[in-house]
Amino acid sequence: MSENTPLNVLIVGSGGREHALANACVKSPLAARVIAAPGNPGISADCDCFKVAADDIDGLVALAVEQKIDFVIVGPEVPLALGLVDALQEKGILAYGPKADGGRLEASKIFTKKLLLKHKIPTGAAAAFDKVDAAIDYLETASYPIVVKADGLAAGKGVIIAKDHDEAVSTVRDMIEGAAFGESGKEVLIEECLYGEETSIHVIVSGNDYVILPTSQDHKQIFEGDKGPNTGGMGAYSPADLIDDDLMARIEEEIVKPSVAGIAAEGIDFRGTLFIGIMITEEGPKVLEYNTRFGDPETQVLLTRLKTDPMEIMLAAAKGELGRLDVTVKDQYAMVVVLASDGYPGTYPKGETITFPKAVGENEVIFHAGTRFNEAGDVVTNGGRVLGVTALGADLKTAADKAYALCDQIRFKSKYLRRDIGAKELNRQR
Repeated sequence: MSENTPLNVLIVGSGGREHALANACVKSPLAARVIAAPGNPGISADCDCFKVAADDIDGLVALAVEQKIDFVIVGPEVPLALGLVDALQEKGILAYGPKADGGRLEASKIFTKKLLLKHKIPTGAAAAFDKVDAAIDYLETASYPIVVKADGLAAGKGVIIAKDHDEAVSTVRDMIEGAAFGESGKEVLIEECLYGEETSIHVIVSGNDYVILPTSQDHKQIFEGDKGPNTGGMGAYSPADLIDDDLMARIEEEIVKPSVAGIAAEGIDFRGTLFIGIMITEEGPKVLEYNTRFGDPETQVLLTRLKTDPMEIMLAAAKGELGRLDVTVKDQYAMVVVLASDGYPGTYPKGETITFPKAVGENEVIFHAGTRFNEAGDVVTNGGRVLGVTALGADLKTAADKAYALCDQIRFKSKYLRRDIGAKELNRQR
């Protein structure tokens, strides 16, 4: 295959992030054909979807071989942690995303905390435990509130901010002795609670080379005013003007560079997205966590804002050629508002018919996250986060107005959304 031959591409996953990835690749001149597994109704409007689960490593490798796939983009964290990229490489198939050793940076919060402390990357103080009694002894002298994290993957919900000693002890017992997060919570990280404003940085990494993508800010909590339990994300916007040029320079020098160098020093050949959660504290930026894939819903705004072909960036990273790229960004703001099912992140209804607008405006996209087809062929709800309504604008208010106007045209019985996505940013800009 010559360097310029368009590639057959497989997108692994079924959420809003994967819809955004598929949408970008379908538009790319570098793609001959794009397929997804398992995909969703929104993705199926753009490309063929195959009913292979994202955690079925053998099934995904077999699908890639059968469909003559040249390049695989892995969306979710679970297949990365399970070694999908390792298995694809054994078949000679190029993939975007870290191998299992890199996936561990998200799959184990304790592993990451040790790496952060070892390489002197700013982060909160912490201690790890797998026995309840030892954890309780530690909590006796702790300051509150304090953060208790399940070590393993917990779909973005394994972080509890305990307001006092009793809640911390109860949380530790639920995780280690109970089944609050299954095997993911059998070891816990008890961590200093950091104060400030949270933001995230997406870094495309290829060994020692990296590209920092535009800034963005997610809204994790379910209720307006950042109240209530954490979710997978209720909306996001980009750029986040909270991070000015001086602060970004500091983040790059104190966090990004030593993170990329530290990961490489551990013998991990990381080729994928390093998604760094950061708290801007009074002492400066500190790392909350690493994720090893694109954020959801941040992907929906980041890829929308890229002027450089996103597939070209991911392909260069996978090939170890990232250093040659000059990545450029549109001079526009983007916002995504998540339409959720009422009751999320707890119990919520499924199977509700969704009514969509007949037309979507220019620079507007409805990304599917938790949807499926029913037997009649209608698109119905199938998850807590159902759709990611995304819009670009010359400024944040324009992007917000367009996104919310589109949200109001979409109907399903239990539709719930936050009306304050980007509110802090908009207030700063006034």
